[in-house]
Amino acid sequence: MGQPGARCQKIFIWAPTKDAAKLPVMVWIHGGAFRAGAGNSPLYNGATLSAQGNVVVVTINYRLGPLGFLYLAGLDERFTGNIGLLDQIAALTWVKENIASFGGNPDQVTVFGESAGSMSIASLLTMPDAKGLFHQVIMESGASQALPKEQAAAIAESFIQELGLVIHQVDQLKDIATSEILAASEHVGQGKEWILPMPFQPTIDGYTLLEEPVDAFRNGLAAHIPIIIGTNHDEGAFFFTPESPIVSEEAMTAMIEKVIGKPAAKQVSGLYSPSLEGQSQFMTDFVFWKPSIELAEAQADHASVWMYRFDWHIPSHPQLNNAAHALEIPFVFQNLFYFTPFEVQIDPSMLALSQQAWVSFAKTGNPNNTEKLAWPTYHLNDRQTLIFDNPMKVVEDPYREKRKIFTIH
Repeated sequence: MGQPGARCQKIFIWAPTKDAAKLPVMVWIHGGAFRAGAGNSPLYNGATLSAQGNVVVVTINYRLGPLGFLYLAGLDERFTGNIGLLDQIAALTWVKENIASFGGNPDQVTVFGESAGSMSIASLLTMPDAKGLFHQVIMESGASQALPKEQAAAIAESFIQELGLVIHQVDQLKDIATSEILAASEHVGQGKEWILPMPFQPTIDGYTLLEEPVDAFRNGLAAHIPIIIGTNHDEGAFFFTPESPIVSEEAMTAMIEKVIGKPAAKQVSGLYSPSLEGQSQFMTDFVFWKPSIELAEAQADHASVWMYRFDWHIPSHPQLNNAAHALEIPFVFQNLFYFTPFEVQIDPSMLALSQQAWVSFAKTGNPNNTEKLAWPTYHLNDRQTLIFDNPMKVVEDPYREKRKIFTIH
Protein backbone atom coordinates (compact mmCIF):
# COMPACT_ATOMS: atom_id res chain seq x y z
CA MET A 1 0.00 0.00 0.00
CA GLY A 2 3.01 2.23 -0.31
CA GLN A 3 3.76 2.91 -3.95
CA PRO A 4 1.82 4.89 -6.59
CA GLY A 5 1.51 3.96 -10.20
CA ALA A 6 -0.65 3.40 -13.24
CA ARG A 7 -1.31 -0.26 -12.44
CA CYS A 8 -3.91 0.71 -9.85
CA GLN A 9 -5.71 2.99 -12.31
CA LYS A 10 -8.92 2.64 -14.19
CA ILE A 11 -9.41 5.40 -16.73
CA PHE A 12 -12.66 5.97 -18.61
CA ILE A 13 -12.73 7.90 -21.89
CA TRP A 14 -15.47 9.36 -24.08
CA ALA A 15 -14.77 10.89 -27.50
CA PRO A 16 -17.46 12.43 -29.75
CA THR A 17 -16.43 10.44 -32.85
CA LYS A 18 -13.92 7.73 -33.66
CA ASP A 19 -12.24 10.17 -36.05
CA ALA A 20 -11.81 12.93 -33.48
CA ALA A 21 -8.47 14.71 -33.51
CA LYS A 22 -6.80 17.42 -31.46
CA LEU A 23 -9.89 18.04 -29.33
CA PRO A 24 -9.77 19.72 -25.91
CA VAL A 25 -9.53 17.21 -23.07
CA MET A 26 -11.48 17.40 -19.80
CA VAL A 27 -10.26 15.16 -16.98
CA TRP A 28 -12.65 14.65 -14.04
CA ILE A 29 -11.49 13.86 -10.49
CA HIS A 30 -14.37 12.57 -8.40
CA GLY A 31 -15.20 13.53 -4.84
CA GLY A 32 -16.16 11.50 -1.81
CA ALA A 33 -14.24 12.90 1.20
CA PHE A 34 -11.07 11.10 0.04
CA ARG A 35 -12.58 7.78 1.10
CA ALA A 36 -15.42 6.99 -1.33
CA GLY A 37 -16.52 7.44 -4.93
CA ALA A 38 -15.51 6.14 -8.36
CA GLY A 39 -14.80 7.59 -11.77
CA ASN A 40 -17.28 5.24 -13.43
CA SER A 41 -20.29 6.42 -11.43
CA PRO A 42 -23.31 6.95 -13.74
CA LEU A 43 -23.41 10.52 -12.45
CA TYR A 44 -20.06 11.14 -14.19
CA ASN A 45 -20.91 9.49 -17.49
CA GLY A 46 -19.16 11.70 -20.02
CA ALA A 47 -21.04 10.65 -23.18
CA THR A 48 -23.36 13.66 -23.39
CA LEU A 49 -20.73 16.18 -22.34
CA SER A 50 -18.35 14.80 -24.95
CA ALA A 51 -20.90 14.69 -27.77
CA GLN A 52 -22.55 18.05 -27.08
CA GLY A 53 -19.31 19.86 -26.27
CA ASN A 54 -17.11 18.19 -28.90
CA VAL A 55 -14.45 17.42 -26.30
CA VAL A 56 -12.74 14.29 -25.02
CA VAL A 57 -13.88 13.50 -21.49
CA VAL A 58 -11.80 11.40 -19.10
CA THR A 59 -12.68 10.21 -15.60
CA ILE A 60 -10.21 8.48 -13.31
CA ASN A 61 -9.96 6.42 -10.15
CA TYR A 62 -7.43 6.84 -7.37
CA ARG A 63 -6.76 5.06 -4.11
CA LEU A 64 -8.94 6.23 -1.25
CA GLY A 65 -9.05 6.23 2.53
CA PRO A 66 -6.05 4.59 4.22
CA LEU A 67 -4.97 3.00 0.93
CA GLY A 68 -4.43 6.42 -0.63
CA PHE A 69 -4.04 8.94 2.17
CA LEU A 70 -2.64 7.26 5.29
CA TYR A 71 0.64 9.03 6.05
CA LEU A 72 2.81 6.02 6.78
CA ALA A 73 5.85 8.04 5.72
CA GLY A 74 5.49 9.81 9.04
CA LEU A 75 6.23 6.52 10.80
CA ASP A 76 8.62 4.85 8.39
CA GLU A 77 10.67 6.72 5.77
CA ARG A 78 10.50 3.76 3.39
CA PHE A 79 6.90 4.72 2.63
CA THR A 80 5.62 7.54 0.42
CA GLY A 81 2.98 10.10 1.37
CA ASN A 82 -0.02 11.26 -0.65
CA ILE A 83 -0.37 8.04 -2.64
CA GLY A 84 -3.87 9.02 -3.78
CA LEU A 85 -2.57 12.27 -5.26
CA LEU A 86 0.32 10.46 -6.91
CA ASP A 87 -2.21 8.07 -8.44
CA GLN A 88 -3.93 11.10 -9.94
CA ILE A 89 -0.62 12.33 -11.29
CA ALA A 90 0.01 8.88 -12.80
CA ALA A 91 -3.38 9.06 -14.52
CA LEU A 92 -2.70 12.57 -15.83
CA THR A 93 0.69 11.44 -17.08
CA TRP A 94 -1.02 8.59 -18.94
CA VAL A 95 -3.46 11.09 -20.45
CA LYS A 96 -0.62 13.32 -21.61
CA GLU A 97 1.16 10.38 -23.24
CA ASN A 98 -1.83 8.57 -24.74
CA ILE A 99 -4.86 10.82 -25.19
CA ALA A 100 -3.92 11.72 -28.77
CA SER A 101 -4.82 8.12 -29.69
CA PHE A 102 -8.39 8.92 -28.61
CA GLY A 103 -8.59 12.23 -30.48
CA GLY A 104 -7.53 14.46 -27.60
CA ASN A 105 -4.98 17.25 -27.56
CA PRO A 106 -2.41 16.62 -24.78
CA ASP A 107 -1.53 20.32 -24.88
CA GLN A 108 -5.09 21.40 -24.07
CA VAL A 109 -6.07 19.59 -20.86
CA THR A 110 -8.55 20.94 -18.32
CA VAL A 111 -8.80 19.19 -14.96
CA PHE A 112 -12.14 19.56 -13.21
CA GLY A 113 -13.45 18.02 -10.03
CA GLU A 114 -15.86 18.33 -7.12
CA SER A 115 -15.48 18.19 -3.34
CA ALA A 116 -12.44 16.00 -2.55
CA GLY A 117 -11.74 16.01 -6.28
CA SER A 118 -11.56 19.80 -6.22
CA MET A 119 -9.45 19.72 -3.04
CA SER A 120 -7.15 17.31 -4.88
CA ILE A 121 -6.80 19.83 -7.70
CA ALA A 122 -5.70 22.50 -5.22
CA SER A 123 -2.86 20.20 -4.18
CA LEU A 124 -2.00 19.12 -7.73
CA LEU A 125 -1.60 22.75 -8.75
CA THR A 126 1.28 23.07 -6.29
CA MET A 127 2.94 19.62 -6.64
CA PRO A 128 6.21 19.51 -8.59
CA ASP A 129 5.34 16.17 -10.21
CA ALA A 130 2.11 17.56 -11.68
CA LYS A 131 3.68 20.47 -13.55
CA GLY A 132 2.85 20.52 -17.25
CA LEU A 133 0.18 17.81 -17.06
CA PHE A 134 -2.76 20.23 -17.37
CA HIS A 135 -3.31 23.82 -18.39
CA GLN A 136 -6.40 25.11 -16.53
CA VAL A 137 -8.73 23.88 -13.80
CA ILE A 138 -12.34 23.98 -12.62
CA MET A 139 -12.85 23.58 -8.89
CA GLU A 140 -16.33 22.78 -7.63
CA SER A 141 -17.09 22.87 -3.90
CA GLY A 142 -13.57 22.35 -2.62
CA ALA A 143 -10.40 24.36 -2.09
CA SER A 144 -7.16 24.09 -0.13
CA GLN A 145 -7.35 21.08 2.21
CA ALA A 146 -4.30 19.41 3.75
CA LEU A 147 -2.94 18.21 7.08
CA PRO A 148 0.40 19.14 8.65
CA LYS A 149 2.64 16.08 8.67
CA GLU A 150 2.73 15.87 12.48
CA GLN A 151 -1.04 15.53 12.67
CA ALA A 152 -1.10 13.09 9.75
CA ALA A 153 1.56 10.95 11.47
CA ALA A 154 -0.55 10.89 14.65
CA ILE A 155 -3.50 9.63 12.59
CA ALA A 156 -1.29 6.94 11.05
CA GLU A 157 -0.12 5.81 14.49
CA SER A 158 -3.71 5.66 15.74
CA PHE A 159 -4.61 3.62 12.68
CA ILE A 160 -1.96 0.94 13.17
CA GLN A 161 -2.84 0.77 16.86
CA GLU A 162 -6.43 0.10 15.82
CA LEU A 163 -5.07 -2.94 13.98
CA GLY A 164 -3.16 -4.12 17.05
CA LEU A 165 0.25 -3.07 15.74
CA VAL A 166 2.95 -0.68 16.91
CA ILE A 167 5.14 1.68 14.89
CA HIS A 168 7.98 -0.74 14.20
CA GLN A 169 5.44 -3.23 12.78
CA VAL A 170 4.26 -1.01 9.94
CA ASP A 171 5.60 -3.53 7.42
CA GLN A 172 3.01 -6.04 8.64
CA LEU A 173 0.22 -3.96 7.12
CA LYS A 174 0.88 -5.66 3.79
CA ASP A 175 -0.21 -8.96 5.32
CA ILE A 176 -3.54 -7.64 6.59
CA ALA A 177 -6.67 -8.10 4.47
CA THR A 178 -7.99 -4.99 2.77
CA SER A 179 -11.35 -5.54 4.45
CA GLU A 180 -9.69 -5.30 7.88
CA ILE A 181 -7.81 -2.18 6.88
CA LEU A 182 -11.00 -0.50 5.70
CA ALA A 183 -12.86 -1.57 8.84
CA ALA A 184 -10.12 -0.11 11.04
CA SER A 185 -10.30 3.17 9.13
CA GLU A 186 -13.85 3.70 10.40
CA HIS A 187 -12.58 4.02 13.96
CA VAL A 188 -9.43 6.08 13.52
CA GLY A 189 -9.19 8.94 15.96
CA GLN A 190 -12.18 8.03 18.10
CA GLY A 191 -11.54 9.27 21.61
CA LYS A 192 -8.61 11.44 20.47
CA GLU A 193 -8.48 15.20 20.87
CA TRP A 194 -7.68 15.62 17.20
CA ILE A 195 -10.58 13.56 15.83
CA LEU A 196 -11.38 14.85 12.34
CA PRO A 197 -14.31 14.41 9.97
CA MET A 198 -11.73 13.60 7.25
CA PRO A 199 -8.73 11.80 8.82
CA PHE A 200 -7.55 10.74 5.36
CA GLN A 201 -6.62 13.69 3.15
CA PRO A 202 -3.53 15.25 1.56
CA THR A 203 -0.53 15.77 3.85
CA ILE A 204 2.00 18.58 3.67
CA ASP A 205 4.95 16.20 3.78
CA GLY A 206 7.62 18.55 2.38
CA TYR A 207 8.37 16.07 -0.39
CA THR A 208 5.35 15.37 -2.60
CA LEU A 209 3.33 18.33 -1.26
CA LEU A 210 5.61 21.13 -0.16
CA GLU A 211 3.30 23.58 1.58
CA GLU A 212 -0.29 24.45 2.34
CA PRO A 213 -1.82 24.90 -1.13
CA VAL A 214 -3.41 28.29 -0.47
CA ASP A 215 -0.03 29.62 0.71
CA ALA A 216 1.56 28.26 -2.46
CA PHE A 217 -1.07 30.10 -4.52
CA ARG A 218 -0.25 33.35 -2.74
CA ASN A 219 3.41 32.80 -3.57
CA GLY A 220 2.61 32.33 -7.26
CA LEU A 221 3.36 28.62 -7.49
CA ALA A 222 0.34 28.14 -9.77
CA ALA A 223 0.93 31.32 -11.78
CA HIS A 224 -0.62 31.46 -15.26
CA ILE A 225 -3.10 28.63 -14.56
CA PRO A 226 -6.64 29.98 -15.13
CA ILE A 227 -9.18 28.81 -12.57
CA ILE A 228 -12.95 28.58 -12.29
CA ILE A 229 -13.90 28.07 -8.65
CA GLY A 230 -17.16 28.15 -6.75
CA THR A 231 -19.58 26.60 -4.32
CA ASN A 232 -23.24 25.74 -3.99
CA HIS A 233 -25.50 28.00 -1.97
CA ASP A 234 -26.53 25.31 0.51
CA GLU A 235 -23.58 22.90 0.53
CA GLY A 236 -24.18 21.76 4.09
CA ALA A 237 -27.73 20.56 3.45
CA PHE A 238 -26.30 17.43 1.81
CA PHE A 239 -24.70 16.27 5.06
CA PHE A 240 -27.60 16.50 7.51
CA THR A 241 -30.87 14.61 7.95
CA PRO A 242 -33.68 15.17 10.45
CA GLU A 243 -32.05 12.46 12.57
CA SER A 244 -28.64 14.15 12.71
CA PRO A 245 -27.53 15.12 16.24
CA ILE A 246 -27.67 18.80 17.11
CA VAL A 247 -24.56 20.28 18.71
CA SER A 248 -24.87 22.60 21.68
CA GLU A 249 -24.51 26.37 21.43
CA GLU A 250 -21.21 26.08 23.31
CA ALA A 251 -19.89 23.51 20.84
CA MET A 252 -20.97 25.64 17.89
CA THR A 253 -19.20 28.67 19.35
CA ALA A 254 -16.06 26.62 19.93
CA MET A 255 -16.07 25.43 16.30
CA ILE A 256 -16.41 28.97 14.98
CA GLU A 257 -13.66 30.27 17.28
CA LYS A 258 -11.35 27.50 16.12
CA VAL A 259 -11.75 28.58 12.49
CA ILE A 260 -11.73 32.38 12.70
CA GLY A 261 -10.72 33.23 16.27
CA LYS A 262 -12.70 34.67 19.19
CA PRO A 263 -13.00 38.32 18.04
CA ALA A 264 -14.46 37.40 14.64
CA ALA A 265 -16.57 34.63 16.16
CA LYS A 266 -18.34 37.19 18.35
CA GLN A 267 -19.35 39.13 15.24
CA VAL A 268 -21.06 36.13 13.64
CA SER A 269 -22.32 34.33 16.74
CA GLY A 270 -25.95 34.98 15.89
CA LEU A 271 -25.69 33.55 12.37
CA TYR A 272 -25.37 29.90 13.37
CA SER A 273 -28.07 28.73 15.72
CA PRO A 274 -27.73 25.40 17.60
CA SER A 275 -29.97 23.66 15.08
CA LEU A 276 -29.62 21.50 11.98
CA GLU A 277 -30.05 24.60 9.82
CA GLY A 278 -27.35 26.40 11.79
CA GLN A 279 -24.97 23.46 11.49
CA SER A 280 -25.68 23.22 7.78
CA GLN A 281 -24.95 26.90 7.26
CA PHE A 282 -21.77 26.63 9.32
CA MET A 283 -20.53 23.82 7.06
CA THR A 284 -21.48 25.74 3.92
CA ASP A 285 -19.61 28.82 5.02
CA PHE A 286 -16.52 27.44 6.73
CA VAL A 287 -15.83 24.16 4.93
CA PHE A 288 -16.65 25.32 1.40
CA TRP A 289 -17.30 29.05 0.86
CA LYS A 290 -14.53 30.61 2.99
CA PRO A 291 -11.71 28.36 1.65
CA SER A 292 -12.86 28.94 -1.94
CA ILE A 293 -12.81 32.71 -1.50
CA GLU A 294 -9.35 32.55 0.05
CA LEU A 295 -8.03 30.46 -2.83
CA ALA A 296 -9.58 32.84 -5.38
CA GLU A 297 -7.99 35.78 -3.56
CA ALA A 298 -4.61 34.05 -3.55
CA GLN A 299 -4.68 33.22 -7.26
CA ALA A 300 -6.24 36.43 -8.59
CA ASP A 301 -2.88 38.24 -8.63
CA HIS A 302 -1.26 35.50 -10.71
CA ALA A 303 -3.87 34.31 -13.25
CA SER A 304 -7.44 34.76 -14.42
CA VAL A 305 -10.00 33.56 -11.88
CA TRP A 306 -13.75 33.21 -12.32
CA MET A 307 -15.90 32.74 -9.22
CA TYR A 308 -19.40 31.23 -9.26
CA ARG A 309 -22.15 30.20 -6.90
CA PHE A 310 -24.69 27.54 -7.86
CA ASP A 311 -28.13 28.48 -6.53
CA TRP A 312 -30.56 26.40 -8.62
CA HIS A 313 -33.06 24.36 -6.62
CA ILE A 314 -36.77 23.61 -6.51
CA PRO A 315 -38.16 25.22 -3.34
CA SER A 316 -41.21 22.98 -3.01
CA HIS A 317 -39.43 19.71 -3.83
CA PRO A 318 -38.83 17.28 -0.93
CA GLN A 319 -35.30 16.35 -2.08
CA LEU A 320 -34.20 19.28 -4.25
CA ASN A 321 -35.32 22.17 -2.07
CA ASN A 322 -31.76 23.37 -1.45
CA ALA A 323 -28.77 24.01 -3.69
CA ALA A 324 -26.95 21.28 -1.81
CA HIS A 325 -23.49 19.81 -2.22
CA ALA A 326 -23.04 18.06 -5.61
CA LEU A 327 -26.34 19.30 -7.07
CA GLU A 328 -24.49 21.02 -9.91
CA ILE A 329 -22.88 17.83 -11.21
CA PRO A 330 -25.79 16.67 -13.46
CA PHE A 331 -25.69 20.10 -15.10
CA VAL A 332 -21.90 20.00 -15.54
CA PHE A 333 -22.07 16.61 -17.27
CA GLN A 334 -25.36 17.53 -18.98
CA ASN A 335 -26.86 14.37 -17.50
CA LEU A 336 -30.21 15.86 -16.54
CA PHE A 337 -31.76 12.38 -16.64
CA TYR A 338 -30.42 12.17 -13.09
CA PHE A 339 -33.48 14.16 -11.99
CA THR A 340 -36.01 11.80 -13.59
CA PRO A 341 -36.33 9.51 -10.53
CA PHE A 342 -37.13 12.63 -8.52
CA GLU A 343 -40.15 13.24 -10.79
CA VAL A 344 -38.69 16.45 -12.16
CA GLN A 345 -39.80 17.53 -15.60
CA ILE A 346 -36.76 18.73 -17.55
CA ASP A 347 -37.68 22.14 -18.90
CA PRO A 348 -35.94 24.72 -21.13
CA SER A 349 -34.66 26.67 -18.13
CA MET A 350 -32.78 23.59 -16.89
CA LEU A 351 -31.36 22.95 -20.34
CA ALA A 352 -30.21 26.57 -20.50
CA LEU A 353 -28.49 26.17 -17.16
CA SER A 354 -26.56 23.11 -18.31
CA GLN A 355 -23.13 24.58 -18.05
CA GLN A 356 -21.67 25.19 -21.49
CA ALA A 357 -19.34 27.63 -19.73
CA TRP A 358 -17.22 24.65 -18.66
CA VAL A 359 -16.83 23.55 -22.29
CA SER A 360 -15.96 27.04 -23.46
CA PHE A 361 -13.33 27.25 -20.74
CA ALA A 362 -11.87 23.91 -21.84
CA LYS A 363 -11.70 25.13 -25.44
CA THR A 364 -10.50 28.70 -24.98
CA GLY A 365 -9.41 29.24 -21.39
CA ASN A 366 -12.36 31.62 -20.97
CA PRO A 367 -15.91 30.58 -19.92
CA ASN A 368 -17.60 33.37 -21.88
CA ASN A 369 -18.69 31.53 -24.99
CA THR A 370 -21.96 33.12 -26.06
CA GLU A 371 -23.79 36.42 -25.99
CA LYS A 372 -25.94 34.94 -23.22
CA LEU A 373 -23.07 34.76 -20.76
CA ALA A 374 -21.03 37.71 -19.56
CA TRP A 375 -18.89 36.43 -16.69
CA PRO A 376 -16.26 38.90 -15.46
CA THR A 377 -13.06 37.74 -13.82
CA TYR A 378 -12.76 37.88 -10.03
CA HIS A 379 -10.88 40.83 -8.55
CA LEU A 380 -10.62 41.95 -4.95
CA ASN A 381 -12.01 45.40 -5.71
CA ASP A 382 -15.41 44.10 -6.88
CA ARG A 383 -15.47 40.26 -6.39
CA GLN A 384 -17.93 39.71 -9.24
CA THR A 385 -19.52 36.29 -8.95
CA LEU A 386 -21.73 34.47 -11.44
CA ILE A 387 -24.89 33.03 -9.89
CA PHE A 388 -26.05 29.89 -11.69
CA ASP A 389 -29.82 30.07 -11.37
CA ASN A 390 -32.85 30.90 -13.44
CA PRO A 391 -32.04 33.51 -14.58
CA MET A 392 -28.26 33.64 -14.33
CA LYS A 393 -26.82 36.88 -13.05
CA VAL A 394 -23.59 38.46 -11.84
CA VAL A 395 -23.50 39.67 -8.23
CA GLU A 396 -20.80 41.88 -6.78
CA ASP A 397 -19.28 40.52 -3.54
CA PRO A 398 -22.12 38.22 -2.35
CA TYR A 399 -22.73 38.36 1.42
CA ARG A 400 -20.12 41.09 1.65
CA GLU A 401 -20.40 41.85 5.37
CA LYS A 402 -20.10 38.21 6.37
CA ARG A 403 -17.25 37.66 3.91
CA LYS A 404 -15.29 40.59 5.36
CA ILE A 405 -15.38 38.96 8.79
CA PHE A 406 -14.29 35.58 7.47
CA THR A 407 -11.39 36.48 5.19
CA ILE A 408 -8.13 38.37 5.35
CA HIS A 409 -8.97 41.10 2.79
